[in-house]
Amino acid sequence: MPETHDNPANKIGLILSGGGARAAYQVGVLRAIANILPRETRNPFNVITGTSAGALNAVSLATHAQRLRTGVRTLEYVWSNISSDQVYRLDSAGIFSSASNWAMAMLSNRATESPVSLLNNSPLKELLSKIIKLERIQHYIDTGLLDAVSVTASGYSNGESISFYQAVKGIEDWTGPHRKGIRSKLTLEHLMASSAIPTIFPAVKISNQYFGDGAIRQLAPTSTALHLGARKILAIGVSANKNDQDSPGQEMADKHPSLSQIVGHILNSAFVDTLENDLEFLRHMNDVLPYVSERKLLKQNIRHRVVDLLEISPSRDLSDIASEHFDELPKALKLFIREASSGTMLSLLLFEPGYCNELMRLGNKDAMAMENQIRAFFRLD
Repeated sequence: MPETHDNPANKIGLILSGGGARAAYQVGVLRAIANILPRETRNPFNVITGTSAGALNAVSLATHAQRLRTGVRTLEYVWSNISSDQVYRLDSAGIFSSASNWAMAMLSNRATESPVSLLNNSPLKELLSKIIKLERIQHYIDTGLLDAVSVTASGYSNGESISFYQAVKGIEDWTGPHRKGIRSKLTLEHLMASSAIPTIFPAVKISNQYFGDGAIRQLAPTSTALHLGARKILAIGVSANKNDQDSPGQEMADKHPSLSQIVGHILNSAFVDTLENDLEFLRHMNDVLPYVSERKLLKQNIRHRVVDLLEISPSRDLSDIASEHFDELPKALKLFIREASSGTMLSLLLFEPGYCNELMRLGNKDAMAMENQIRAFFRLD
């Protein structure tokens, strides 16, 4: 059986990174974990943290803490049947209006009172309001099924990464380099802000500041889970294993990149590099800490501890998979993404069943290939 929630040394944190439609991959991984764990397993994660689209999965899972399989099944249903028009407006008037406002704002370089973006994602908020029952989070915290749930967003005014968290008593706000943790009652606005991909979706105002996608400026994705009490971390990324990726062909390298490729490259760096770098840092710390005495750590005010870490990430490049599903892209979006070579942008915006179901199958396959590691992580008999 999975370890209990009672022992502080055994508290498990789940980290779900961001990346638009790529987050479908996480659902496949969670399905495999639910199948490996005993059938009636409640939520095995004391701390659940999410960023960008990963925040949507994280909060949805937290609202079904009474039974892991129920939470995963809900996510599977949504991602299996999702379509782009459930996430952003596809009518010509809506797209051209948003694009025109975006272009005018770029040319004038002035602050505006109304949101400016290439796409209007108001349908997403309507979808989330139907499928996520946020009031359940506090109930599950009060009944001991959760310690904390966190959603991270990036402040446009101060450039800080803010982790808004709802948690048990005793956890205090924190401040680090360019990042903060702020106790909050999580709302749809937090989810919309965390998943607001820069320039693509509009910023969201929370209190007195506008926020965008949480992956931007999130220098240490694992720190939130650790601050919230996790001592073991399961991280589900959306970046392919670099060792398995082929270098681009010379024909592609010789061509000047399109605008969608350039924007995709910038966003890919935000969504991918920080999590990978942070996990690598944790691994290095795990290697070093056993050789440093407790007294020296205290003297230098170093509070790091060895963290049991399990990472599950795609065995294939999700951008390549997106390119294979280019024909699924809605016609209206083909005005902006004209070629299948813009795989990164496709991988973020292709909220269509063919692509998302393939990502879920890949996630399930990758996780099942790691069944022994998963069983060891949860210390199953």
